[in-house]
Amino acid sequence: MKHLRALAVKFLASLVLLYVILGLMYDMSFTNVFLISLVLGLASYVIGDLFLLPKTNNTIATLADFGLAFMIIWILGESLTYGESLLLASLISAAGIALFEYFFHKYVAGNVLEDGGREYRNTNYQYQTEAAEELYPVKPDVRSEEDTKE
Repeated sequence: MKHLRALAVKFLASLVLLYVILGLMYDMSFTNVFLISLVLGLASYVIGDLFLLPKTNNTIATLADFGLAFMIIWILGESLTYGESLLLASLISAAGIALFEYFFHKYVAGNVLEDGGREYRNTNYQYQTEAAEELYPVKPDVRSEEDTKE
């Protein structure tokens, strides 16, 4: 039930945001905006929220969602419409989606994922260095007797 609620929130927020940017500013039809929001919502929830967010952090998941949103909006926008290029519209829409995703990831990590989305992260690294006596390339026992007489 938590996943359905999160998917609904993500879809509705994406639909409103994309309709304002693509529908009102770039005159795209509501049907096309609805299809793009549906595909984008499902793909970014599975890839960004359920796969990347537990294994990485919010920043990396947000950047991945920006790239995914840009590609999906651009490819679907170009295939569903005709006319001028939607490159700038896709960049603006992806930036808006990424801004929303930054806050949505905090909601998902706190309310949907177990362990706050930190199942795979082990941040208790203890690095050590090793020191030995082999600092010189030639060991004293390997030198010949002539080298030691000088």
